[in-house]
Amino acid sequence: MAHTTDTILMVRPANFGFNAETAENNAFQSNDRGEAAVDIAAQAKEEFDAMVQILRSKGVNIIVVEDTNEPKKPDAIFPNNWISFHNNGAVVTYPMFAKNRRIERREDIIEGLKGDFEVDRRYTFEHYEEDGLYLEGTGSMLFDRDRNIMYACLSERTNPQIIDKFCVLMGSERVVFHSVDRNGDAIYHTNVMMALGEDFVVLCTESIPKREELDELLDKLESTGKELIDITFDQMEAFAGNMLQVRNSAGETILVMSQTAYDSLDSNQIDKLSSKTTILPININTIEYYGGGSVRCMMAEVFLPRKS
Repeated sequence: MAHTTDTILMVRPANFGFNAETAENNAFQSNDRGEAAVDIAAQAKEEFDAMVQILRSKGVNIIVVEDTNEPKKPDAIFPNNWISFHNNGAVVTYPMFAKNRRIERREDIIEGLKGDFEVDRRYTFEHYEEDGLYLEGTGSMLFDRDRNIMYACLSERTNPQIIDKFCVLMGSERVVFHSVDRNGDAIYHTNVMMALGEDFVVLCTESIPKREELDELLDKLESTGKELIDITFDQMEAFAGNMLQVRNSAGETILVMSQTAYDSLDSNQIDKLSSKTTILPININTIEYYGGGSVRCMMAEVFLPRKS
């Protein structure tokens, strides 16, 4: 199976804004610019539309779904946390930490995809919310789809019990570890400190405090042919871990990252990445600042088989 896809689902936000519920354990969010909520929402729409246009111009197939105006969902722009699509025809929906994010889950989106894609199985993990257990999709888990390996750093939003259940259902190997920020607090999502490409991994190694966990992770990555591009805490905080490699209609790979992330990289890191894939920086400053997520969080990869 291919590690990358040329089809991405994105949700155009109706009411993007700072979410105080998620800010409890997302240190990447900020809310001190004093901008009006209506202006923040408008800027986010502009950045979203520009990102879609740029990706389409590069030959990536983007499925845009409009967010519903009611109920208001400040983080609807980040669909990768509540749903994932797999090449075996599985659609998976996930338990979310913030109560006001649970309303992002929409069956109509899944039904809409059934016109063009085969959906053969449906797994739902939402019931874990009743027990205060969470697993937030491809924010919590990174997939090496070539080898069916799942990588995850454990946190309040990434529960090992649900990971085990997921891996049994999907037949995946699991590699779990702990990751912390510069203050020693758990990093809430794996996809802010690590990005997996076809033959490389962008990883903040200094965020993994347990030497044995780091060694196990690095050994696994090396054994699967991933070259390490190590990033610092400063670069991670600039969303350099929140990248996603996609393919275009010509089969060429593109590494999508924010302009903030690109600007944080040094010339050696850029050269290494450029030798493996085409780098595509996109400016989403407002979305990053208030939402605490970057380009990877905005893209839900569609690996479902297409109907003939």
